[in-house]
Amino acid sequence: MTVRIFAFCGSLRKASYNRMALRAAEELAPEGTAFETFDIGLLPLYNEDVRAQGFPPPVEELRAKIRDADTLLFVTPEYNYSIPGVLKNAIDWASRPPDQPFNGKPAAIMGASPSMLGSARAQYHLRQCCVYLNILLVNQPEVFIAAAHTKFDAAGRLTDETGRKLIGQLMQALVDWTERVKRG
Repeated sequence: MTVRIFAFCGSLRKASYNRMALRAAEELAPEGTAFETFDIGLLPLYNEDVRAQGFPPPVEELRAKIRDADTLLFVTPEYNYSIPGVLKNAIDWASRPPDQPFNGKPAAIMGASPSMLGSARAQYHLRQCCVYLNILLVNQPEVFIAAAHTKFDAAGRLTDETGRKLIGQLMQALVDWTERVKRG
């Protein structure tokens, strides 16, 4: 059985460390996984007046991809000690009723940052959002890629062996957790 992972990258920059970390997660995931992503930059800013008229097509697509995935992976940078606005905007759009697609969905969080905390504060804020949305998070291992500017080569490949090991362990834990949640 293929485990379908829908991944959110909280950075819009094409050459972001988090996009590179997402590629590492895909590379290091166990066999039998398939990744899909979505450009959250396509979403309009959340506005309840707009939602009251119906979800815009990119939001409908995002909600369907979340619903259809077996599990989620959030890869987030840290902006001003918290979650990037574009990631929060995507979560806000996707989580509106009816049929909030995050409910009961297994997920994992990881992130990269040039700082010494490697997106830890953003990840903790994202965990708070996940609690409210009833997203079932993998708790360990935690993956904080600190000093990210020193951990990737010119081609965007993660060269830090500790980081690669932790990401591989997180991806295995996510697949195991997803299978466990599905069994009930």
